[in-house]
Amino acid sequence: MPIRSFFSGQAFEPETIRSMSIALERVCEEVGLRPGNDAATEFVATKIIELAKRGVRGPDQLVKMTLQDLQSN
Repeated sequence: MPIRSFFSGQAFEPETIRSMSIALERVCEEVGLRPGNDAATEFVATKIIELAKRGVRGPDQLVKMTLQDLQSN
């Protein structure tokens, strides 16, 4: 699922968008979510976008850090 639908006027490089989209799909799969336009997917997407804004770029790193963040909440 493309993550673009969760951007709030934010701009990212195409490769970063690709990495975030991959991470969103993988995190949703890992936690048993069906990616869609719902609150749970938006929550995961927001976490991934926050990490990307802080400079995390690789999909593996985005997945790992998002899952860690979700587990701590």
